[in-house]
This record gives sequence, C-alpha cells and structure tokens, in this order.
Amino acid sequence: MPQVQTMVRQVDTTVPQLVPAQRGSTIAAPVTHRADAWSRISYACMKKVLSPICQAFWHPTVEGLENIPTDGPAIIAGNHLSVLDAAFLALASDRRITFLAKSEYFTTPGLKGLAGKMFVAATGQIAVDRNNRRKATAALQAGAGVLSRGGLLAIFPEGTRSPDGRLYRGKHGVARLALETGVPVIPVGLIGTFQVLPMDRRLPRAGQVQIRFGTPLSFPQMAGERTGLAQRAATEQIMKSIQELSGQRQADIYAERFKASLGLVSR
Repeated sequence: MPQVQTMVRQVDTTVPQLVPAQRGSTIAAPVTHRADAWSRISYACMKKVLSPICQAFWHPTVEGLENIPTDGPAIIAGNHLSVLDAAFLALASDRRITFLAKSEYFTTPGLKGLAGKMFVAATGQIAVDRNNRRKATAALQAGAGVLSRGGLLAIFPEGTRSPDGRLYRGKHGVARLALETGVPVIPVGLIGTFQVLPMDRRLPRAGQVQIRFGTPLSFPQMAGERTGLAQRAATEQIMKSIQELSGQRQADIYAERFKASLGLVSR
C-alpha cells in the first residue's frame, strides 16, 4: 500500500503540514483537525449509542469489510442518499473514520446547530464550506493531514445528498487527494438509506440498509498528476465503481446543479 510521506515546516503554531506522497504535490494540510483523546472517546461513545438503534430499526448488513485495510491510510468514497449515511459507514467499520462534514453543522444557529456543532467537533470531523472554494480546498488539505497520519478519510464525491435517489456526477476532490497522495480509494455503495430518510423527510422510517465496500482503486499511471483531465478520469472510475456497488441509476449532472434547477436548497 502506498505510504503517505509527511513533511512539516515550522513557522508558527498554525503552520501547515505538507503531505506529498508523490514528488511535486501541492496539497498542504493545515493542522486544524486533531484525533485527540477526547474525540476518540466521543467517537467510540457515539458508536456505542447508535449501534443498537441502527440494528433495531434498519438491520444493516455489511459486505466487503476485508477491503478496508487494518491499518494505514485510505480514502472511502461513497454515494450520498441520506443524512444517516455517515453514521452507517462509521458503524460498519471497526476503524475510526474521519468525514468531511458540511460547514452548516458547525455554524447553524439555535439548539439544533449547537447539537450538530458539538457532535461533529467532539468526534473530530472536518468542516467543508461548499460555497467557498478556498475554504473547501482547506478542508481537503486537512483531509490530507488525516491521511498523512495513517487514518481513514470518508468523502461523498457528489458533494450533497441525492434529491431523488439517483447517483450524480462526482466532484474532483477525492481524485485530487488520491492522485496527490497515492492513497487507495475504497468505493462504497449505500443501499436503502434514501428510503429510510430522504431529503424531504424529517423523521426516519424503519427499513433495510446495506453497506457494500468494493475493491480498492489506485491510479499509478496518473500518480502525482494535477491536471483536470487526470482528475476527471479518476473521478469517473471512482463513480463507476460506486454505481456498480449501489445499483443506482446515474444522472449526468451535478446534484447541486439539478437541485438549483428545481429551486431546492443544496443540503
């Protein structure tokens, strides 16, 4: 398995870590995410609380766990059908997974926002501002830092939940990280979470959920490339693998663009 090499430049207390597995990498990971003792305990407690609930209501079945390495870095890339997707992935894996979480979880006002902020902060997730390219890039950099420490990083390439259960075009973030770091991508197909809790529903239904992890993907022929063409080719391969696992119909449009055409807020 490719090993991410870490280089640290000491300038001040918030100075970035550079994590180029391949020579010429430009991804610099600011130290904004720490897998400290508190977040590890919080993550373990979250799994203890959610596991019996998920088993009782959704009877999740998991396939392909052998595709997740027992140690070392990997990127988990899955389809995004429900707000519950991250919880099911976390429960499916014995290893801790760090997710890129939308920044609204950190900034939404009121009690709901406070609860969301406490949850994602306590469990050590990474905020992504989907409306700010610079901040979104910073989130990828923080994700690269997770990989440099040998962790598992989960990203939903569609960037937002599917409004109708179809699989939408993937954005380039996963491919960029994979090509820059040389870390394998583990595709995963979530099945049934759209029926359990789609976008337009407040409370979940009972149902059956499947989580299917596929064979790890690597891109040695494109390693270190930063061109849009290389990122698009890798993204298409990743999305094809996700579709084969999930069985979804594909939509040749970005989900957020389709939502905008319907007058829906991208969530």
